[in-house]
Amino acid sequence: MILRLLSIILLLSIFFTGKAQEKVVIDQVVAIVGRQVILKSDIENQALQMRAQGYYSSGDIKCEVLEEMLYGKLLVNQAILDSVEVGDAEIKAEMERRLNYFINQIGSEEKLEEYYKKSIPEIKEDFREVIKDQLLSQRMQQQVTSEMKVTPQEVKTFFKEIPKDSIPMVNTEFEMEQIIVNPDVKEIEVLRIKDKLREFKERITKGENFATMAVLYSEDQGSAPKGGELGFVGRGDLVSEFSAVAFNLDEGEVSKIVKTDYGYHIIQLIEKKGERINCRHILMKPRISPDEKVKARQKLDSVRILISSKEITFKEACWKYSEDEDTRLNGGVMVNQMTGNSRWEAAHLEPKIAYAISNLKVGEISKPFEADDQNGKAVYKIVLLKTKTEPHPANLKDDYQRIQDLALQKKQNDYMQEWVGETIKNTYIRINDDYKKCEFSNEAWSK
Repeated sequence: MILRLLSIILLLSIFFTGKAQEKVVIDQVVAIVGRQVILKSDIENQALQMRAQGYYSSGDIKCEVLEEMLYGKLLVNQAILDSVEVGDAEIKAEMERRLNYFINQIGSEEKLEEYYKKSIPEIKEDFREVIKDQLLSQRMQQQVTSEMKVTPQEVKTFFKEIPKDSIPMVNTEFEMEQIIVNPDVKEIEVLRIKDKLREFKERITKGENFATMAVLYSEDQGSAPKGGELGFVGRGDLVSEFSAVAFNLDEGEVSKIVKTDYGYHIIQLIEKKGERINCRHILMKPRISPDEKVKARQKLDSVRILISSKEITFKEACWKYSEDEDTRLNGGVMVNQMTGNSRWEAAHLEPKIAYAISNLKVGEISKPFEADDQNGKAVYKIVLLKTKTEPHPANLKDDYQRIQDLALQKKQNDYMQEWVGETIKNTYIRINDDYKKCEFSNEAWSK
């Protein structure tokens, strides 16, 4: 059933990467699991989008979608009964992680909004409950299977039982370590930014339109075309420095200058509804002078020479010279947020990093290059190519961890099949007569 959960996560990615479908289906309740409801429109739209993505099913795709949803709802229902919880911060973090991935895939926030014909806050609002339920179901499943392990013998047995023509191919993967330097921003540049924002505030106070000025001057490419408007958001959707000011404004009031990791802002509150606000802002980012960029490059060049001459190891240099705290604490290891480990396929790499390592051999270090951090701020990096694997069929020698993970998933999957059967006995289940003909992979749903 672990594989089922991965399918559920994939379905959410289809929502983000496929064109949004209009709900033309007249809704009706197809199934009830405890207090969780599954609607016909959800199944229809899910099936449509899967087909649009080229998914082929030898059976009834709607029945497959329904079984995925039944399983997810059973986990959520049991999680609520067992008082399993996920916090707003977790939901926000997962939402941001997935959004950032899809924004990188499509090219920009603007392209994602254009594709969806919705603003980023509206997309977040649409999928908040979906992500909350997915996190609940993941946590419930983890709770059920958390003590399960596989022995080396079980791993070997699992691998031997895989048909030769079904052994998975492993794509080219990279493992990298990085050292990051933040170019200094000159105080005179910060003063320039603040003077401009004070000027904007004064002009707005005298009657000029905030939205018009945001379109003209804001450097937030996502909100500037909409007059700086962010849409209705909660405190957890905003960085703390921003929300602390925005939530204390009166409607129409323009804030003092607010500094965040993104830059400097002035904010205007449009409307407040309970614990949610709609506001607009103007963002300005301090520019890094050419000489500061040269200094950052030179610093990394010097560090690179020290490492290449064996005077210091890459990890030691990272601890001593890297200006990114997360990087320093993990020894410079670049963690793939999509997988949670240090292995990167080429498709997951940012273009600037992919280019920087394109001609490196294992053990070599890139020249310093400019990149963007998670907040869109310019930084400089050097990257060590630690390992690189060529495409190959998985084997126990080179891919033991991957095969061990698959063996554990199989063991957990088998156990969760049994768990579903037992849990259904104590859960109210009702499936519409139109779907009782479905041939579910777990026969417990049909009993």
